[in-house]
Amino acid sequence: MSHETINGKPVHWAAEMHAEEYREGKLSRREFLTRATMFGVTAAGAYGMIGLNAPARAQSGMQQGGTVRVQMGVRPLKDPRTYDWSEMGNQTRGTLEYLVEYQNDGSFRPMLLEGWEINDDATEYVLNVRPGVTWNNGDPFTAQDVARNIERWCDRSVEGNSMAGRFAALIDEESGKARAGAIEVVDDSTVRLTLPNPDISLIAGMTDYPAAIVHESYQTEDFTQNVGTGPYLLTELEVGVKATLERNTEHDWWGTEVFGEPALDRIEYIDYGTDPSSWLAALEAEEVDMVHESVGEFIDVMDAIGLEKSETVTMSTIVIRPNQLAEIDGMKPYADRRVRKALQLATDNSVLLELGYGGRGTQAENHHVGPKHPEYAEIPSEAPDPEAARKMMEEAGMMDFEHEIISIDDDWRRNTTDAVAAQLRDAGFKVKRTVLPGSTFWNDWVKYPFSSTNWNHRPLGVQIWALAYRSGEAWNEFGWSNPEFDALLTDALAIADADKRREISAKGQQMIRDEGVTIQPYWRSLYRHYRPGLENVEMHIQFEHHHYKWGWSA
Repeated sequence: MSHETINGKPVHWAAEMHAEEYREGKLSRREFLTRATMFGVTAAGAYGMIGLNAPARAQSGMQQGGTVRVQMGVRPLKDPRTYDWSEMGNQTRGTLEYLVEYQNDGSFRPMLLEGWEINDDATEYVLNVRPGVTWNNGDPFTAQDVARNIERWCDRSVEGNSMAGRFAALIDEESGKARAGAIEVVDDSTVRLTLPNPDISLIAGMTDYPAAIVHESYQTEDFTQNVGTGPYLLTELEVGVKATLERNTEHDWWGTEVFGEPALDRIEYIDYGTDPSSWLAALEAEEVDMVHESVGEFIDVMDAIGLEKSETVTMSTIVIRPNQLAEIDGMKPYADRRVRKALQLATDNSVLLELGYGGRGTQAENHHVGPKHPEYAEIPSEAPDPEAARKMMEEAGMMDFEHEIISIDDDWRRNTTDAVAAQLRDAGFKVKRTVLPGSTFWNDWVKYPFSSTNWNHRPLGVQIWALAYRSGEAWNEFGWSNPEFDALLTDALAIADADKRREISAKGQQMIRDEGVTIQPYWRSLYRHYRPGLENVEMHIQFEHHHYKWGWSA
């Protein structure tokens, strides 16, 4: 039986394997769609492989024109490969597009790429550039643009470049740049990536928000002047106040023939700070049409005032982590495993879920891989044990040390961190709580000695590990470096078979937890409220705003 692929080639063996895993009940539908489309099966073809019909494409019932006003923090922009907040990606997403787009049903949609082909052992990727795409200055979009952007991603010398973690398989360890011959422009519409070791995560990595594709003229002095391929232009940026995207009327968007004509004339992002009560007030005063994210007790309040609500179950989370590299008064307190493990054992994740997030999620296990990740392994649970925690802290000689836990000043992150502090105090530890405004917190989020940070959903658990837990990565806020774990991760990234990858993941999960790398208490359900009449603005599993889909009902 044959199924439709994005390049007309036979279905990759791994996609067939994942279809069988779905039939055996090992994968959810969303998990299967992610796996199959990553290997080049179309969304419709993937549905067909498991005996389902793809959802019918919604008929356009939207009016042309109009403005949508969105409550969202307006961040300072920078080089996209160094973006470290989803909001940055949303501010530029209407202009700077992506090679591949992750959909809420779990599938990967080709965007600036028309398709791709992965060989059997994931050591060669052939990327097919979508024909007819142009930059909004009239330049053609070609394979040279794709290769140039991937080369930029592979530059470890750029501080904060998290894309280097996603494309580590292409990087020469000595030079810290792309290996010679790893990125080949075959012709104007084809790029070949050749890896020394298999890596199944590259397509997923292309969808993440720092992977925005930039023109060769990209600059960071005036972000409103940058060239992109999207249907909108960033026309206004006032950090902490407002960002505006306006429909580009001077240049036709390449995507109209493929996806339909974008409906909106204008998208306004308005910053009301981190207090959700101000977001609610803005909705009630009709100053905004939707919120970026609904949180905490305000979810119920927004339900009661006649707004539409969108909910999605995710592997988004929070980590409350000690930084093993942090030096305080001439010592590195969190370099000691006993100190880290004591902090972890003193906290109860079920309590953190209830007090921090109102129970709107599922309990996690302190290793940052969850049930919706295909490599998630059920390992023996570990119960909170404050008494054992005290003994460990005493053995480390750190009972008199005061732990300062830092968080941003918002709702659920602050509440969760408060609950951690309370439990640590109950265990007999000295704790100081510091709450910082967003404008301060965002500047040094990877450097604090002990703090909380939110993490987005990613389709694969190994993606998260490669970004945050591998030695030396830009987003490794834990300061953890373990060659044994790094080797396990390299092995896991090379395996398409989810069952075999799960065996390696079990070892990594146990290692992260045993080392007390982090307190990772729960997985979040995500919510968004918006005015009736808005179309296609549902909460995205990775917080993405797909502007070309948005509009008002006709």
